[in-house]
Amino acid sequence: MTDWEAYKVELNGRLGLDNQLFRVIGTKARRDPRKVVFAEADNIKVLKAAQVVNDEGIAIPILLGNESKIRSLAKEHAIEIEGIQIIDPKSDEMQEKRHHFGELFFEKRKRKGFNMYEAKKVMRERNYFGCMMVETGEADALISGLTRKYPDTIRPALQVIGMEEGVNKVAGMYIIQTKRGPLFLADTTVNFNPTAEELADITLMVAKEVQHFNITPRIAMLSYSNFGSSPTPEAQLVAKARDIVKQRNPSLIVDGEIQAAMAFNKEILQDNYPFTELLQGEVNTLIFPNLTAGNVAYNLLQEVAGFDAIGPVLLGMKKPVHILQLGSTVRQIVNMVNIAVVDAQEKCCRESKAEEKSKDKKKK
Repeated sequence: MTDWEAYKVELNGRLGLDNQLFRVIGTKARRDPRKVVFAEADNIKVLKAAQVVNDEGIAIPILLGNESKIRSLAKEHAIEIEGIQIIDPKSDEMQEKRHHFGELFFEKRKRKGFNMYEAKKVMRERNYFGCMMVETGEADALISGLTRKYPDTIRPALQVIGMEEGVNKVAGMYIIQTKRGPLFLADTTVNFNPTAEELADITLMVAKEVQHFNITPRIAMLSYSNFGSSPTPEAQLVAKARDIVKQRNPSLIVDGEIQAAMAFNKEILQDNYPFTELLQGEVNTLIFPNLTAGNVAYNLLQEVAGFDAIGPVLLGMKKPVHILQLGSTVRQIVNMVNIAVVDAQEKCCRESKAEEKSKDKKKK
C-alpha cells in the first residue's frame, strides 16, 4: 500500500461515505481543531462520536455529565475516551465554577426574568453550563439535542450566547445529501410564519453558510405559484422577500416565488420563464415560505426518498451551537461536529478581523 489517501477515498465510496462536501468540511476542520462541548455525554452514540472526532483530529471533545456513568458506559461498549476531559456540572468540584457562571448569566438576564438564585441554580443543567463554557471561551462550540426537545436546547443558547450582531432571528438549515449533490433547506426548525423581511434575512444567512462550504449558492424561494401566477398574499410575500434579498445582495443567484418541481426543470423554465436566474447552474438551496413547508419537506426527503440529512445547522448565533436531530446516527453527529468546528474557525476569523479594524481606527 503506497497511496493511503486514494485507499481511504475508495473505502469511503464502498461504505457510502463518498461525499465531496463533507470531505471538504472535514479537511477544513482538521487543519485547526477546536474544543467542542458534548452536552449529552452519557449517551452511547455521543461517546462514539466523541471518540471518532478525537481520534481523527477533527475536534478536542469535552464531555459533560456524571463521570462514573460516562466511564462505565465507555468501558461497557469498548469506547476509548482516555485523555478526553469530563466535567460534571453538578459535582462539588464545579461549585465555584457554577457560581461564577451563574453571576455572569445573571448580569445578562437580571431584567429578563432571572434572579440571582435561579441564575446560579440553572448552571447545574448541562446545556446552560455548556453554553456558558462557549460564551466565556473555555470551549469553541456546543453540540446537543440528541435526547432533548429542540426548544429545550435552543433556549439556553439564545439566553446565554445570543445572536450575531445584525441578526434579528436565528434559523435552522438542513443539508440533504442527494445523488445530484447537496441540497440546503431552510428554515426547517425555528420560524413559523416569517415576514418578507425575515424570509430575506434567512435567505442571506443561508447563502453565507453555503459559501463557507466553498459552494456557490443557487437559491429557489419556494411557493405554490410561479413568478406572480397567483396574486395571493402568501405568494406575494415570497416575491417581496426575493426583491429585498436582491436589493441587499444583487450578485446572489436567487429567484422566486417558484414551485419546487419547477425550480429543477430547466426545460420548462427555458420555455416559459427564460428570464429567471435559476437557469444559471443547478439549484442547490431551497428557501421555504414557512416552517411547516420546510419541516415536512426535509422529513419526506429523509424518510421516504431515503436521503441522508445533516442538521439542523443553527444559523445566526454569535458563537457556534449546533443541535442534533432526535435519533441522529454516529456519522451524523460527527458531521455536525465537523460543521461546528468550521463554524468556530469562521467566527474566530471574523472576530480577529473586527478587532484589527477597531485597533486601526483607534490609532487613526
